[in-house]
Amino acid sequence: MKIMIEEFYQGELEEELGYTKCDYRNKDFNNSRNGYSSKKLKSSAGEIKVNVPRDRNGEYEPQVMKKHQNIIGEDLEVKIISMYAKRMTTSDIESHIEEIYGYQVSDSSITRITNKILPLVKEWQTRPLETVYPIVFMDAIHYHIRSEGQIVKKAVYIAIGISSSGEKDVIGMWVRENESAKFWLSKLNELKSRGVEDILIACVDGLTGFANAIEAVCPQTQIQQYIIHQIRSSTQFVSIKALIADLKLVYKASTEENMLLNLESFDEKWGKKYPKIAISWKNNWLRLSTYFKYPQEIRTLIYTTNTIEEYNRQLRKVTKTNQFFQQMIVY
Repeated sequence: MKIMIEEFYQGELEEELGYTKCDYRNKDFNNSRNGYSSKKLKSSAGEIKVNVPRDRNGEYEPQVMKKHQNIIGEDLEVKIISMYAKRMTTSDIESHIEEIYGYQVSDSSITRITNKILPLVKEWQTRPLETVYPIVFMDAIHYHIRSEGQIVKKAVYIAIGISSSGEKDVIGMWVRENESAKFWLSKLNELKSRGVEDILIACVDGLTGFANAIEAVCPQTQIQQYIIHQIRSSTQFVSIKALIADLKLVYKASTEENMLLNLESFDEKWGKKYPKIAISWKNNWLRLSTYFKYPQEIRTLIYTTNTIEEYNRQLRKVTKTNQFFQQMIVY
């Protein structure tokens, strides 16, 4: 937020002066830059200290955060971020800025302001990562977006790492037409080129070939397939309460031995009528039962999709105001 607001200030000042920093050849009048003043802003993320540029003649009046204004509303934060993320047309951005700030800006000013953030986005996309992540969650969320006059479905690939200090970090976001193991393989190699040497536990869905892609890049990584995805697959066409209750005894077992016993009991009771359910659990057993190697606190973390779903909710919160996207930056 600090970087975005400061870049807005710079774009406004360039529009006011009529030339970019150090571009003295296009300077047609006597006014020029005159350093910065410091300003503290309050936001939902906490206090932010920003540098407000000044001009020598004192003619520049900040618009993004006016003089004596020091509170950034949550709605304003969301709109500033969404403006960059959605890459709207200049006319859309112009009306968007007018709605937020109550003043009109030219197309050239919008271009200056929005282009300021693009190098920062690229820098974030390629930033160095930690050498080892104890846990990495990988999944895809799907959106309908507008592309070349048509509504198409896109998959947003998301990789969230838990660092050695326990902090969550979105280590990658990419947009693709659909989810595939081949694309995940290319992005895992990209993470490796950015410094990731090893992942201890990779939490993934049941996408065919996904586990093989991870093992090709990080052969020592333990793979935990999301239990909830396996449950959804097992009960996709079955809504019998007794069956669901018996299946719960399988994945809620206290030990791997009890889980296997409960799975056998489930197969004996339901196998003749629904044979594919137990077969699917047995075929995926090695990747479904990884969590039994760890204490309960870690089990709950790695076999659920809570971490990914929490982040997806944040994405949907930002994007829910628009039914479709005009464009998306490909991360």
